[in-house]
Amino acid sequence: MSENTTAEVVEEQISEEISDASLKHSLERSRQIEADIASNPGRYRILTGDRPTGKLHIGHYFGSLSNRVRLQNLGVETMLVVADYQVIYDRDGVGSLQENVLNGMADYLACGIDPERSTIFTHSSVTALNQLLLPFLSLVTVPELHRNPTVKDEMANNPNRPMSGLMLTFPVHQAADILFCKANLVPVGKDQLPHIEITRVIARRFDERYGRVDAKTPVFPQADALMSPAPAILGLDGTKMSKSKGNTIEIGMTADETAKLIKRAKTDSERHISYDPVNRPEVSNLVLLAALATGGDPVQIADELGDSGGGGLKKLVTEAINEHFASIRARRAELAANPDHLREVLRAGNDKANAIAEQTLDEVRSAMEMKY
Repeated sequence: MSENTTAEVVEEQISEEISDASLKHSLERSRQIEADIASNPGRYRILTGDRPTGKLHIGHYFGSLSNRVRLQNLGVETMLVVADYQVIYDRDGVGSLQENVLNGMADYLACGIDPERSTIFTHSSVTALNQLLLPFLSLVTVPELHRNPTVKDEMANNPNRPMSGLMLTFPVHQAADILFCKANLVPVGKDQLPHIEITRVIARRFDERYGRVDAKTPVFPQADALMSPAPAILGLDGTKMSKSKGNTIEIGMTADETAKLIKRAKTDSERHISYDPVNRPEVSNLVLLAALATGGDPVQIADELGDSGGGGLKKLVTEAINEHFASIRARRAELAANPDHLREVLRAGNDKANAIAEQTLDEVRSAMEMKY
């Protein structure tokens, strides 16, 4: 083994150890924050969001949307970015961007996002946010960007597609999303912890290199990860749920469309229903969907189904999903029929986000002695 190869192995081992330690710390910190939110929600500002690449589905709902609504209703200020610039990181065009943005807005509002308490905005509408990329890029190295898991995944899975500069700087753009509004809390899964870490690195290096406006307070806070409590949900074919795979149930689908999709969902040949995600992932995924939709316990639901087989399981899941989303779908249909209202909500959110971003950029210029 060459010296360079040995060094790479050692670096990977150290990285894994740091990752394990970081995950353990993040989980403990999340528990502390969740306990504090109940009595002190005003201490926190959350940044979260989605890429508008298609209609949102029940994986988005159970994985993040319902939690955003919960935190909003607890009194936590929420900034929700419709990340339209991220659409062109790895694509040759924007596709049905206008339609996707408005569909996402309808999903947000129908699911309970309240524009009076949460600010919904688009990347492309907030100039000062994107201007933060310039000083932030001076604070990271190219090797650090290449080590980011999202960037590494893009390089590994698309070897024949040249990586764009925008894709390479994705972690810095995401840091700008978080730091422009001085968010101190970001709901994530464990795979996204490296993005929080590079955001913290940028905030710290800005303070060390460029200084402060107020000597007592850094310009940017150290954001914490709020670990998602939602379990991973598979697609109806038993693989990762993805809009591009067509294995999802969209939030806005009709009851009949939902029933047809669930009828085709993958199960197995064993008639007895059990909740065993390791050995029976497809069956267990459907049991989990029923549990999430009803608020029940997946083990108990499986026990109650007993020897009902795949047909009985799919019937229960269909009823549970359609009942849970009935009022959401009715509200969504009303919202989708009024695109002017959706645009009005988005314009108001963009105005608020711009005011926040301009104030932050003004502080950055002062710290960097660039106000003339």
